Amino acid sequence: MTDNGREILVTVGLGNRSYPISISRGQLTKIGTDIAARKIGNRFCVISDDQVAGLYGEVLMQSLLEKGLAAELLTFPHGEASKKLETIGTLASQLAGIGFDRGDALVALGGGVTGDITGFLASIYMRGIPFIQVPTTLLAQVDSSVGGKTGVDIPEGKNLIGTFYQPQAVYIDPDVLSTLPDQELLGGLAEVIKYGVIWDKEFFDFLSANRKAILALEDSALLPLLARCCEIKAQVVEEDERESGLRRILNFGHTIGHAVEAASNFTLIHGLAIAIGMRAASDIAVLCKLCPPGDAEAVRRILEDFGLPVEIPSELDRKAIRRFLLTDKKTVGGRVFFVLPQEIGRVMITDKVASADIDEVLANT
Repeated sequence: MTDNGREILVTVGLGNRSYPISISRGQLTKIGTDIAARKIGNRFCVISDDQVAGLYGEVLMQSLLEKGLAAELLTFPHGEASKKLETIGTLASQLAGIGFDRGDALVALGGGVTGDITGFLASIYMRGIPFIQVPTTLLAQVDSSVGGKTGVDIPEGKNLIGTFYQPQAVYIDPDVLSTLPDQELLGGLAEVIKYGVIWDKEFFDFLSANRKAILALEDSALLPLLARCCEIKAQVVEEDERESGLRRILNFGHTIGHAVEAASNFTLIHGLAIAIGMRAASDIAVLCKLCPPGDAEAVRRILEDFGLPVEIPSELDRKAIRRFLLTDKKTVGGRVFFVLPQEIGRVMITDKVASADIDEVLANT
């Protein structure tokens, strides 16, 4: 990581596919300068949902056009419901209609849904064109915009169709978080806390000590938070790009979290579902005698302190959650894999969780 006082740079080191993550306030108005210098594409198509486009589409387009870059803006209806193959088909047809070719590039402007859709589309349009991530939610800035995982949902489960396809660059502007709804900010904080649990106890303690400053989006806490999360994600991706080993620890909280999210018919936003999943995974770890009860309690307490949910909504059918567990993409041969904490800062991956322990935690979470 480098910091020149105005811009923080983190590099995802993947050989000739390495790319920068640039973090700086006001960056949205300056992205065109960097993209033009990097010669990523002949022309660009910004893809955004209809809400984010109304907030930041014009600013980003102006940044591109002012630097003489040819650019278009395409939108789709906001929300998880758009994260489907039909949306990919519609956008691909629109790209073909405006004559987009293999020398052109996409720009994802939005949260995790937009990043996943744009990255997947880029990976398959003309058998692969470049794309850039401009994440506008905290969750996307600290997690989903980095690492190249793309995908869409089908009725049987979340992200079951997708690719690994790295962006050319990631541009993070903390200023955009000022318009983020409280629930979306909280959802991003769940992924932030995840990094502390799986990798860095010192960072976990930093989050606890700086809760008020983080929630107020103060630079003294927010910029180090963004940088550290991106550093950890980059380290993990560099070692295991395609999630065959180490990268699977990033799924802490996601096994039950995704099932809860799906059982809610995606009315519960991703980050909040992951917070519930993190608490549940910590409780499972205690039942499996892998984690001291005090560490599991610390996970629950920090989630609650930040205002995140730690209980499954009472109206959700536990049997439905169970069914979704079996269709999760992390399930192999009917075996459900969990990322379980051993202590704050260290986790393990296992499929050796008794069915009775899963049922007990689901019943009591």
